[in-house]
Amino acid sequence: MSAQLLKALAAGLSLALACQAQADGAASAAEHCGACHALEAPDFAGLGQSERLGRQAPPLFFAGNKYRENWLEAWLQAPETVYPTGYFPHAALISTPEGDQPDPQSVHQHAALDAASAKEVADYLMSLKPYDDLVAAVAYNPGKVAQRMGSMDFRKFKGCNACHQDAPGEGGFSGPVMYNAAARLQAEYLVSFISDPKAWDPNTIMPRIDMNAAAVGKLVDYLRLIGGEE
Repeated sequence: MSAQLLKALAAGLSLALACQAQADGAASAAEHCGACHALEAPDFAGLGQSERLGRQAPPLFFAGNKYRENWLEAWLQAPETVYPTGYFPHAALISTPEGDQPDPQSVHQHAALDAASAKEVADYLMSLKPYDDLVAAVAYNPGKVAQRMGSMDFRKFKGCNACHQDAPGEGGFSGPVMYNAAARLQAEYLVSFISDPKAWDPNTIMPRIDMNAAAVGKLVDYLRLIGGEE
């Protein structure tokens, strides 16, 4: 058998194995994630706001453009709450003498996967990249920001802490926590999503804040700082 034929056979086998792995990953993701998460882009135009009201969890159809794979694989094995009061804002709030507080007992607990299933699902989710063009359109050059100035920018100037926490227990509950966002999310995704949230998700509750590229970059620099990624 010629070397060229052997190479062709090896290439064909590799392709077949890759296709089978993709199919297995898709089936595993559908089994473990599909009941709550959108693995395909919804009909945003046709469904309108009813699409948002029908969600049980964040959409995953652009997971490969959003998450960091090492975080995703680890998180699937040991899930921790990202939305302090649930994916729907304030779905798990209780009134206390100190004011409204998250009720951990009411927040949905994500099921943990074994290591093999977590890798299979993470590999598949990271292949979902319909928004490569949005990522390619941004330019992010990591910089440094002082903790005090970054915190003031996040909390006072931009008002992000009305919905997000940049430290455990400090900030609002409407959005996901941001003190570990740098470990969870790709920097380019953060830049693009902050710049134009509805380009990623037409039904997001995240508002578009009027900021230039430098201001967005500084905000992401701060998230990297508090997330230990700087």
